[in-house]
Amino acid sequence: MADARRITVMIVEDHFVVRAGLTAIINSQPDMELVAEAGNGAQAVALFAQHEPDVTLMDLRIPVLSGIDAIAAIIKQSPRARIIVLSTFGGDEEIFKALQAGVRGYFLKDVKGQDLINAIRAVHAGQRPIPAEIASRLAERIPRSELSPRELEILRLIAKGGSNREIANTLAISEGTVRVHASNIFAKLGCSDRAQAVSEAFQRGIIHID
Repeated sequence: MADARRITVMIVEDHFVVRAGLTAIINSQPDMELVAEAGNGAQAVALFAQHEPDVTLMDLRIPVLSGIDAIAAIIKQSPRARIIVLSTFGGDEEIFKALQAGVRGYFLKDVKGQDLINAIRAVHAGQRPIPAEIASRLAERIPRSELSPRELEILRLIAKGGSNREIANTLAISEGTVRVHASNIFAKLGCSDRAQAVSEAFQRGIIHID
């Protein structure tokens, strides 16, 4: 049984070295206790139900079940769950999706150890710490329109190198319709061509490399 005075923490991270470093940081704090470690999203959901940690540190790019899906599943079963995203990626779309899913904080993995510890304590106390750089990237996203499901589908096919004709054949639509969607995608992303749109989409976390 964990000490009731300690903040219980779960780490969700698929890279062993990163997980070991986080474990060392947590265990060095007299007011914290690591109660669970998960290497993928499905484990995270199961271990959260078992241990009900006070605070969860969650990576987004994890196997089996994505971080966003794991966050949604955890918060569905426990709406008051306190989750902090700790990610290598700071694309505005990923930040938006994580906050929309219900996380209490979002930090990049180059965060200083003490800043992370302070964030865990802040989230446990009911606060929502968001670093200035993350808030700035989120603010940049707000004026932009979201891509529709069809536009996302076409953007992914463009990223795979598909021509307008190939995309049209794949989706059973006309080339003209593909061109219209592509034009809308470029406008929403603030880009002028395919290569720029694909690069922008990867940087923002709208699409990912499989």
